[in-house]
Amino acid sequence: QVQLVESGGGLVQAGGSLRLSCVVSGRTSSSYSMAWFRQAPGKEREFIAGISRSGGSTTYADSVKGRFTISRDNPKNTVYLQMNSLKPEDTADYYCAARSLGGVKYGYWGQGTQVTVSS
Repeated sequence: QVQLVESGGGLVQAGGSLRLSCVVSGRTSSSYSMAWFRQAPGKEREFIAGISRSGGSTTYADSVKGRFTISRDNPKNTVYLQMNSLKPEDTADYYCAARSLGGVKYGYWGQGTQVTVSS
């Protein structure tokens, strides 16, 4: 059973930075494409960044492009989300997700970590 555990959330002022981490256990993380999603209060969960199994390909939502960077360290079974130039509208619960090879949906999710950006 794959387990994902996020960490690194917290309170930061607008313009600041945070780095989220997601540790994958149960199977090697290189077996999965990984992504970060977020859900703000009263809003639907949204995709913000994804990375291929090798780390060679990344994709971002327009809302975070140029500010956030997704990366992975497969030997450490860890995926990161570096968030710079944070805005109050980035306030949300952030979730790590994994998708198996050939899978259509992200089938494994972490419990989330909260990010609050004050103005």
